Amino acid sequence: MQSSDMRVLRTILTTKHRLLSPTTTNPKRFSPPSLISLRPFPNPLSSRYSHSASSSQEDSSNVNTPSEDTRNHTPSWSRYGLISRDNSDDYDGEKNRIDSGDKVENGRVDEGAKEANTLIGTEKGGGSGGGISSKAGSKKKAKGKTNWVCSDCGYTSGQWWGVCRSCNASGTMKVFHEAKSSDGGKVSGFSVLEKAVGSWLSQPAGEVRPLRLTEVNRGLNHQEWRIPLSGHFGNEVSRVLGGGLVPGSLILVGGDPGVGKSTLLLQIAAMIAEGYDPRGATPVIYVSGEESVEQIVNRADRLGIKSELYLYSSTDIEDILEKSQNLSPRALVVDSIQTVYLKGVMGSAGGVAQVKECTSALLRYAKKTNTPVFLIGHVTKSGDIAGPRVLEHIVDVVLYMEGEKYSAHRMLRVVKNRFGSSDELGVFEMSQSGLQAVSNASEIFLSEQHLDSDYLAGLAVAVIMDGSRAFLIEIQALCVSGTTVSRHVNGIQQSRADMIISVLIKQVGLHLQENAVFLNVVSGLTVSETAGDLAIAAAICSSFLEFPIPNDIAFIGEIGLGGELRSVPRMDKRINTVAKLGYRSCIVPKAAEKAMGTEGFGKMKIVGCRNLKEVINTVFTKQ
Repeated sequence: MQSSDMRVLRTILTTKHRLLSPTTTNPKRFSPPSLISLRPFPNPLSSRYSHSASSSQEDSSNVNTPSEDTRNHTPSWSRYGLISRDNSDDYDGEKNRIDSGDKVENGRVDEGAKEANTLIGTEKGGGSGGGISSKAGSKKKAKGKTNWVCSDCGYTSGQWWGVCRSCNASGTMKVFHEAKSSDGGKVSGFSVLEKAVGSWLSQPAGEVRPLRLTEVNRGLNHQEWRIPLSGHFGNEVSRVLGGGLVPGSLILVGGDPGVGKSTLLLQIAAMIAEGYDPRGATPVIYVSGEESVEQIVNRADRLGIKSELYLYSSTDIEDILEKSQNLSPRALVVDSIQTVYLKGVMGSAGGVAQVKECTSALLRYAKKTNTPVFLIGHVTKSGDIAGPRVLEHIVDVVLYMEGEKYSAHRMLRVVKNRFGSSDELGVFEMSQSGLQAVSNASEIFLSEQHLDSDYLAGLAVAVIMDGSRAFLIEIQALCVSGTTVSRHVNGIQQSRADMIISVLIKQVGLHLQENAVFLNVVSGLTVSETAGDLAIAAAICSSFLEFPIPNDIAFIGEIGLGGELRSVPRMDKRINTVAKLGYRSCIVPKAAEKAMGTEGFGKMKIVGCRNLKEVINTVFTKQ
């Protein structure tokens, strides 16, 4: 193609807007954007056809020089398309109208579109000759903070992850939004409490300041400080709580559905209401978000409760605290924390944010009024309390109520206690009149014994500790030859059972390789400490040798890999429990026999053995 042809094409491309679109009579008005009327930008860097490879300087200037009309209209891009701008002085008025928020449509300024909040800004210095390029944007509304919280451990992250980065649980990251109050601050349980009941909360006299430990102890009687719980049932609950109910404490009780959480707290509330209070007659309020008042009365009548309890059915935390202000209760029970909610907090009742803020409000109420508060918490399918893990960090005491589905016995286990031991265990029995404390807990785990019966082969009694209590449990073993199953274990750690069986094969010489070994703990209890090793080994030997163990012998001790017997903690507590239950002898490690002696245990005889071979020669020998 010749250079002359190239010049013709460039001329057509440059002047095609004059051929295809009419000339505007008013140069100050915006022309409608059109693909046909596209004009080249004056900046030569933005045009592909602004230079000629083989043309003279004179021809190039003639072709590329825009006309007078073209110089007065500089195109600019916006969100509404290409806008043609007049470079004259009168353009300032139009620019101010555009900057004020008017909408540009079909080349005209719409005066009635200001509510769209559209701004067309200008950016100076963007092109040659001081050209101005226009941009369009919109104001963004302020967004609340969004967090992803793990429902198991409470880990918080600003973005979603497939698994929790703290506990590695899958599918537990839940989203919630932090709400804003009218003044722009966050709504929390602490602020709501001040707003709802701040007017009646007692304010300390004088200036609040840090106090010395001696000043606090001077006015505190530790013996009368805790709220006592009377009766056999009350003594069991008091021992679990560390010696009584601490004023101003926040106690969380969890457990499976139907295990007896509501029954337990209703009995505790009635006991507190019946107890003596130096301040005079003070009520106890039982609030339920799951039952009506009539349903609570029906359950109290079935349990034989005649105390003057105050019952209330509500799910609004502010309403609950306001209704309690005139009564000044001695204790408050909320059933349950997953059913109550706090106004102003995002999410439904039972959500992560609601559970956290409701618990914070009740904690503040308990500390400022010195009123103990009981909370009932639901549990997940894994057995943990539902809601964020921070819930267990906020409260003072965490109790778990456990029980087998087809068993009447219930266990109240302490997981956290700021005012006592966290290893205590209370044992109760569910009856028609409610929960009853069990005096001899060992009878739960021991079957009815028949001396010299053949089926006693494979049974041995172990002594384990749970909290401050010693329990006697029964270990069952069965050795069967000619079966395809190698071994099956219930209530005992699989690795621990494998180690004990291997020690019996290697160190004692029992030919258990050709036998399938079955192990079981009576009543579904789980043995987690090593004090039951000796009883497990004795039960396996009894079944393999088909030699019944007398029902008045107990076993205490840990087994090492060499077959030796090792002592375990709290031997005195274990041996005293065995002696009180009327056992004739107790097999213990030799070191424990020397430390304990043989006196002070009545008619019971303590037999010390160094290894498993001595145990077999002592127990499995006909007298």
